[in-house]
Amino acid sequence: MNSRMNRPKTTIALAKSPKPNVERIWKQFEDHLIPGLRLSVIERAIYSHLLRHSRLEGKRQLRFSILELARRVRISGQPVRDAVRRLIAYDVLRLVERTNVGHLVEVRLPHEIHAVSSLARKSSATSPIRPRFLLEQANFYHRPDLRRAIHAREAGLCFYCRKRLTPLVMCLDHVIPRVISGRHSYRNLVSCCTECNQQKGQRNATEFLRSLYRDQRLTAHELKARLRALESLAAGRLLPPLPPTKL
Repeated sequence: MNSRMNRPKTTIALAKSPKPNVERIWKQFEDHLIPGLRLSVIERAIYSHLLRHSRLEGKRQLRFSILELARRVRISGQPVRDAVRRLIAYDVLRLVERTNVGHLVEVRLPHEIHAVSSLARKSSATSPIRPRFLLEQANFYHRPDLRRAIHAREAGLCFYCRKRLTPLVMCLDHVIPRVISGRHSYRNLVSCCTECNQQKGQRNATEFLRSLYRDQRLTAHELKARLRALESLAAGRLLPPLPPTKL
């Protein structure tokens, strides 16, 4: 008789992460995450949906496509894409992998997000997270000194077309327009010329940059550099030259 027939069958149980306390998670979400990071309505809807289908079901990671996610939350694709980008930038989602198929992310619970957990513990003003946290909350559109910091960051060049700016043609532009919950954050404001500001209007910044390339106002090399700059801006890597005490 074949010895393989007598071998006992074995099964491997895949361990799941323990399901968190939903009541506690929702209190942290409402009391700390939303006000702490000033999440928009769209960002709240995206996070709630991803949290529901990952950590609340005992899974740390979740794979999705932007179009599928947009269909599930019943919001159009570009605002969903922008919201996912901001949630990754704020460390609410950790991007594990991004392919043509979609995103693989780790969905973090509110107490796992460093800035939010620090605020919840009422950390002292000397905490190293505090200056950066204040920077994230600052309104760079309505305060004149913070507006100047955005202009200084761009070093006198239009963020979009790279034209040299003068005081007469210099203005601030919301990369993600206000009509789709764009913020007054340093991550969402750029210094640009009035011509680009008017032509961009309510369009997505990526789409507008590609239109500048088609109109031969940007070279292929400049377009590539501007698209990388957009990613750096959203990720918070383009910091304005401002001392923490100004916040």
